[in-house]
Amino acid sequence: MPTFSSANPICSRAMVTSPHYLATEAGLAILRKGGNALESAIAIAGVLAVVYSHMCSFGGDAFWLMYADDFVPSNALGLRGLNASGCTGSSVTLGSAGNITSLPHRGYQACLTVPGMVSALEEAFATSRELGGKLGWSELLENALFYASEGFPASSSLVAHSSRYLAQHRSDPLEAPLDTELGKALFPDGKSCALGEIIRQPDLAQSLKQLMDEGPRSFYEGSIAQKIVQDLQLHGNLLTLHDFHSYHASRVQPITVRYRDTVACNLPPNSQGMASLEILNILNNFDVRSFGHGGCDYYHLLLEATKLAFADRDRFLADPDCTHIPLQDLLSEDYGLRQAKRIDMTRAQKLPVLPGLKGDTVWFGVLDSHGNAVSWIQSLCYDFGAGIVPKDTGILLHNRATCFSLDPSHINCLAPQKRPFHTLNPALLLKHGRPLLIYGTMGGQGQPQTQTALVTRMLDFGMLPQEAIAEPRWIYGQAFGEPSPAVQVEARIPAMVQKQLAERGHEIHVLGDFEALMGHAGAIWIDEGAKGRVCYGGSDPRCDGLAMGF
Repeated sequence: MPTFSSANPICSRAMVTSPHYLATEAGLAILRKGGNALESAIAIAGVLAVVYSHMCSFGGDAFWLMYADDFVPSNALGLRGLNASGCTGSSVTLGSAGNITSLPHRGYQACLTVPGMVSALEEAFATSRELGGKLGWSELLENALFYASEGFPASSSLVAHSSRYLAQHRSDPLEAPLDTELGKALFPDGKSCALGEIIRQPDLAQSLKQLMDEGPRSFYEGSIAQKIVQDLQLHGNLLTLHDFHSYHASRVQPITVRYRDTVACNLPPNSQGMASLEILNILNNFDVRSFGHGGCDYYHLLLEATKLAFADRDRFLADPDCTHIPLQDLLSEDYGLRQAKRIDMTRAQKLPVLPGLKGDTVWFGVLDSHGNAVSWIQSLCYDFGAGIVPKDTGILLHNRATCFSLDPSHINCLAPQKRPFHTLNPALLLKHGRPLLIYGTMGGQGQPQTQTALVTRMLDFGMLPQEAIAEPRWIYGQAFGEPSPAVQVEARIPAMVQKQLAERGHEIHVLGDFEALMGHAGAIWIDEGAKGRVCYGGSDPRCDGLAMGF
């Protein structure tokens, strides 16, 4: 049982944590009405797509993982997973890319996959009805519509990302396009918004109203799809109305490993959930507590386990419909032990890792009064995605195609009707068959690393969510323009520890005290004690989030 910390919100019935306070409030309001966890999640996801649209949008992708007692008769762990990452169009081929050697980071050719986000909402609503949900589809999106039409005050994260994007646009318009439609949506008068400035998005409000009135399939089969496809094709994009009509999110079987006396749960490829679980599978062969928290051994061990898991991720992770992934072997206890034996506690390994996996994303978690738990993540890939808003829609489109390769021998080579390598992975821990921890984060390749930090800090060192989230963090990986992978650390990691890590061979780059680059994490810890349930929530001080419950 973790030690008590007054910084942690504590409730007994239900809880929400998200990276924006308005989204948290919207989700909690649904729970107070008697809505279930997925109904709450729909409301949260919708609000985030409006007020945090620099990181997520109805034009992006989503994944979710859910526990419900009602699932137990057909599923031993009571879990259901959803993959709402879009596929490339049927006409998208290596030849269609022309003579370019790499896919653009932004612009119309960076959006070659159908956005899956609205299909994630559609599946969530259908599943909520299976669980006895009574709230109507349009009712769940009312808050999102209100903030799109009436406006919301710009938060610190939106201001920071808007300023950075605008500066990038001025230096390189191709890397950060800013056409009339994006300007109308989020850059009034071609300027970055100011903190507290009221942002109204009338075109997005109109699209939302259509979604509410006509249902979620209208995004794929109605006038919204027509507007998106017409604008895309006008600019040479190959996605078609047929690609939109035929798209549906996929229900998937969650994947698991044991960690201590819990079961860690995540989603299978094309999600990088396999990497998050492989790290824990390796660490399960160490007594992490014996290394002490926050010392050189702690960070070194987690970094080395991450490198091994990332090597497997980069070798195998792709669309499982297009390639064989030996997932059962990679997550076996025997393989975890063999990987653990490769770790030298005195010296850092030098292993290659994919460069530049950005992750401007949102994660949120919900626990309802019935014990249903949802871990949900949605994203545009980069901040502001492709930088494209189809005319009269107000909907930002993602740039997930940047995760494909144009090398025909590459496991993630561009091909028709294929899902890309995906960083998104929502997580849960079960204990005695019940949810113990709902957790996740934004952050590209930082997601598995931050998830590991949260799990070890809470399970091995007895921290509660808020403390575990606020502790100093790090990210291992190769950033754009860097010749080799480095470890970027928050400055609050003691200088002596930084020095010791460098002496073991880690390349250390020191950042600020609380860096948004480290991701916006959240967590809900559920203590099912003899006297009833107690929930402890946490939200990241690196974002505009809030954990609340009742």
